[in-house]
Amino acid sequence: MAAFDFDPFRDLDRFMSSALRPAATGMPMDLYRTGEEFVAKIDLPGVDPSTIDIDVEDRTLTIRAERRMQEGDDIRWLSHERLSGTFARQLTLGYAVALDKIEADYADGVLTLRIPVAEEAKPRKIMVNHVAAKPALAMAEAS
Repeated sequence: MAAFDFDPFRDLDRFMSSALRPAATGMPMDLYRTGEEFVAKIDLPGVDPSTIDIDVEDRTLTIRAERRMQEGDDIRWLSHERLSGTFARQLTLGYAVALDKIEADYADGVLTLRIPVAEEAKPRKIMVNHVAAKPALAMAEAS
């Protein structure tokens, strides 16, 4: 089992920093739209790609991943700030996305999700057909 050095001031400072940090979830994310897709980039450095699990249920996309802590009897931690364990993040997806066409790639510690806009949600032009009106004289003769 690993031994930890105890320093109450350093530990209090670390606790306060992590409590106030918005990315303390272990999965900081950028989300943007480009063209006809949404792109989510989620930082997962040090995560084994085989532990990444992504599923969609009832318009909720859930991402789970695990970062294992370095273990060993000869380890004496001097600083241990990187989060370890299992992380999860959920995104609620609207009805304007194509759930069956979501793609995921993991490279250089970043998980990239590409979520296309659904065909039915894309803007469309509606063509106006021009119907020529019958001349008034032709309508009167027809009566």
